[in-house]
Amino acid sequence: MTEFLFVGSYTGESGGRGEGIALLGRDPATGELSPRGVAARTPSPSFLTRHPVLPVLYAANELDEGTVSAFAVGPDGSLTPAGGAGTGGAHPCHVAVTPDGRHLLAANYSSGSVSVHPLDAAGRPGERTDLVALRGNGPDPDRQTGPHAHMVLPDAAGHVLISDLGSDRVWRARLDPIGGRLLDLAPAIVAAPGQGPRHLSRTPDGAVLVAGELSAELSWHRPGPDGWVTGGAAPASTAAGVAYPSEITVGPDGRYVYVGVRGPDTVSVFAWDGARATPAGEVPTGGAWPRHLSVIGDHLYVANERSHAVTIFRIDPATGLPSAQGAPVGQPSPTCVLRWLPA
Repeated sequence: MTEFLFVGSYTGESGGRGEGIALLGRDPATGELSPRGVAARTPSPSFLTRHPVLPVLYAANELDEGTVSAFAVGPDGSLTPAGGAGTGGAHPCHVAVTPDGRHLLAANYSSGSVSVHPLDAAGRPGERTDLVALRGNGPDPDRQTGPHAHMVLPDAAGHVLISDLGSDRVWRARLDPIGGRLLDLAPAIVAAPGQGPRHLSRTPDGAVLVAGELSAELSWHRPGPDGWVTGGAAPASTAAGVAYPSEITVGPDGRYVYVGVRGPDTVSVFAWDGARATPAGEVPTGGAWPRHLSVIGDHLYVANERSHAVTIFRIDPATGLPSAQGAPVGQPSPTCVLRWLPA
């Protein structure tokens, strides 16, 4: 059965070439992709996510006056608008749905805030029930003059982690499932000055991995009885020159971690043993500025924003290392790839 891959993009509103959310078919046996056109024309849908049980897709519209948009997904991958709402902040760059499917959260990068939106029984977002402003700054005079929320990561227990590139913090809050408010905001992880936490990923054994965009590091942390404990850090890239880690993800079996690195335009692979991440290899993405990546089965897909293509890799199950497969698939200004299994 053909699967689908939705691709977010930057459109003309943000200086990109995209037209909205693109649809690609994916052959689950070979990993090959086949473009199927634009599924929805919406401004700068830079990050995509889905409802945990309903056939609804959500996009962060990364604009000066940010919005979130919802789309009902048809069996053929078609998208039908299903409402939206303003985030109350500037340039929302990440969205996530709580595991219970009751709320959508958005990270407003430029204004350093997080909005909460209730979802109705059909998955349609309502007007925000909360807008929480982060606080603090860091030593980088260009990127850290104030808070910059970059990702929201909710869990099944009702807690939310928020990576803040501007203040060198990963915040933790509790989401009130009734009132839709974020409570008890406090730093969970205090990063090294100038690390710039961008994106987070959980390992199956309970650790949280942090991609530090400004320090070009991967660090790992665990919750403990007296607060979060940092286990260590490693360079995100061995390449010469400036490097800016972007997306971070963990393979299906939890043994390998993958980090997209802009600048050298590579994917770095780390072996994860539950205690530390050990560099295992680094491969070129075959494009420029890998903003996002996704592991699907034994394949890795990379959205190369500035070379306007999605590249395909097959992952060696023994080593975890990806190798290029076929030619890049042209997509204008791609920023996110999201797998979708037809009903």
